Amino acid sequence: MFIFKAKKQEHEDELYHEYGVLSNCGYIFRAFLKYRKSLIGLLILGGIAGASMSYIWTFIGKLVVDIIERQAAAADKDIMPLVYLVIITTAVELVMMVLNAYACKELELGYYYTRLCMVRERVAKVLGMEYETLETPDMLDRLQKAKRTTAGQNGAAQGFMRDIQTMMVQFTCIITAVSIISTLSPWIVGVILVLSVIQFEYFDYIRLKDKEIMWDAMAGNWRKLEYMSTVSTDFSYAKDVRLYGMRKWLGAKQKEVNADELRRWKQSRQYWIYNTIFSSGLTLVQTAVVFGWLIYDVLVNDLSIGNFILYSGSAMTFSGNIQQFLQALGGMRERSSRLDDLRSFMDIPNPDEGKKTTPIPKSDKYVFKFENVSFKYKGQDKYALKNLDLTLEAGQRLAVVGLNGAGKTTFIKLLLRLYDVTEGRILCNGIDIREFDRAEYYELFAPAFQEVEIFAFQLSENVSMRTADETDKELVEQYLRDAGMGEKLDGLSKGMDTELLKVLYDDGVDLSGGEKQKLALARALYKNAPIVVLDEPTAALDALAEYRLYQSFDGMIGDRTAVYISHRLSSTRFCDNIAMFVAGEMVEYGTHEELLDKNGAYAEMFHVQAQYYVEDGTPDENETPAEDTEGGAVHE
Repeated sequence: MFIFKAKKQEHEDELYHEYGVLSNCGYIFRAFLKYRKSLIGLLILGGIAGASMSYIWTFIGKLVVDIIERQAAAADKDIMPLVYLVIITTAVELVMMVLNAYACKELELGYYYTRLCMVRERVAKVLGMEYETLETPDMLDRLQKAKRTTAGQNGAAQGFMRDIQTMMVQFTCIITAVSIISTLSPWIVGVILVLSVIQFEYFDYIRLKDKEIMWDAMAGNWRKLEYMSTVSTDFSYAKDVRLYGMRKWLGAKQKEVNADELRRWKQSRQYWIYNTIFSSGLTLVQTAVVFGWLIYDVLVNDLSIGNFILYSGSAMTFSGNIQQFLQALGGMRERSSRLDDLRSFMDIPNPDEGKKTTPIPKSDKYVFKFENVSFKYKGQDKYALKNLDLTLEAGQRLAVVGLNGAGKTTFIKLLLRLYDVTEGRILCNGIDIREFDRAEYYELFAPAFQEVEIFAFQLSENVSMRTADETDKELVEQYLRDAGMGEKLDGLSKGMDTELLKVLYDDGVDLSGGEKQKLALARALYKNAPIVVLDEPTAALDALAEYRLYQSFDGMIGDRTAVYISHRLSSTRFCDNIAMFVAGEMVEYGTHEELLDKNGAYAEMFHVQAQYYVEDGTPDENETPAEDTEGGAVHE
């Protein structure tokens, strides 16, 4: 920019990078070459055909007038040259129209396909990011910007592709116009160019202001809008919304979130009104200068009417195209800045990428040792886990217990390496787990979490977590029945091929909370990993059902290592050792009997819960569950 210059926004995000228009053009062309090479040739064809359509009648207008003047002065009037000219011109115009229409259609389809490929790249990036990294609000904001860049056919990515096409046509028209007008006077070219640049500079100033108050400022608000949209449309929220009468409350929340966006939209539209007024004024001045110059040449320098038509048409075409070219350039710069958001997100380094890793030891037994491990979540001052020393032996059953917020789930996240420790280290067979490839390390674990996510695929695929071709349906059915899903399975007309959820399939089946958690247990069994981790996956079951399922599940996993988390202490009595967590620290460790004898935090919590175990029909500390003929527990 030369005259009007908006203050360049300072980006506090150290991961944001400004690549520039030329670099982003190269990025788009590389995408074309990668996904649809034919787009390069179509761009050239569209540029030539589009420019020809813009100029052909400007040339023909001059020729028509010249022919008419010659025929008017000739003794024998012959209209055929004019007829031939019109026929040939019409034919050429028709051919150019067909070629241009074909190129535009194919280009738009190619742009659409390329954008979808870019979306797939973005999704793959997200799926490959570290869990800890993706969970932070800053990263979620970056993801929102990246998503909006590739959102829809009018988004920044596909719009930038159209800008390239438009600028190729306009550039061809501009070069042609400059060549023609320069034969009359280079000064006209200069005047038009200067006024157009001034007009563009103001446009660019408005564009940057608009980006500052809308695009950059609204990233966090878009995240809120998406959340509110999810809450109001996601079926999983529907029962609470209706039974708790939340409609008006949620509507008020939606209105509150929308208010800031509306305020910024009003400010944005006001800026563009200023731009329209300024642009219209300069266009009026430019038109007056060009026609005044040409009329003067006609009256003083005997400029022919044919040349008047040629030069005036060329000047107007040049003026229109230079303005469109510069504004398209401004639009490209705007969309380029949004492409910067996408590319900055895509270029976020993966700490594990290119890192030299240590192969995971090939073994039937894996021992995990926590050495003075502490962890705090990003942005938090308080440690979620502090000074933990613990050894998980191969084949051991470890119960991790404690109240909510005690650090149980954090312990599991560190063991699974969803997070890396803040202090200390975790060893697997004597090797720091941070030295392993993360994806390979995940293969050691078969987890089942309290919040069970169901995918809109077949039931069998939801257990195997593989494609249908890679799924052993007989094994899936066995594990589903072992997990207590036999009765449900027998009631499904499609059996293992039943589609779940109604997202992709109209006849999709949803599962209850308890059924989802049983499916999660079957999923853990199917993976057949050496370490099984159950992070309260049976919370939706009653106490007796949980106790029996844990006992049954423990028998099914054989000699594999298992970590159980449960807030019901009777459910984990069978474990070899129990780790009691309080406020982020392990305060007790030992067998069930040892911890009861200590009469500490575990014993206190157990005795508080004991009355509920008996009332629910589950055994107290001295009982073993027995079943009557009806399948229930018998208590004296």
